[in-house]
Amino acid sequence: MGKKCGPSLLSESIRDRFKYEMANELGFIRDIEEKGWADMPSRQLGQIGGKIGGKMVKVMIREVEQALDKSSS
Repeated sequence: MGKKCGPSLLSESIRDRFKYEMANELGFIRDIEEKGWADMPSRQLGQIGGKIGGKMVKVMIREVEQALDKSSS
């Protein structure tokens, strides 16, 4: 069971959307639909988690850049 690190900044539906998007990009979606998340190998789940983390960082950077552009105008 995963450990809790405190309240999440993203809603569960957004986190689920990221998970399925990344699983689809990596070609794991068919396995997930057949086996379910609980029976997926940890290596594949780690790949999905890494992609989610990278994507979230890019989104946060883009939002900060947009906020800076608005404040400098």
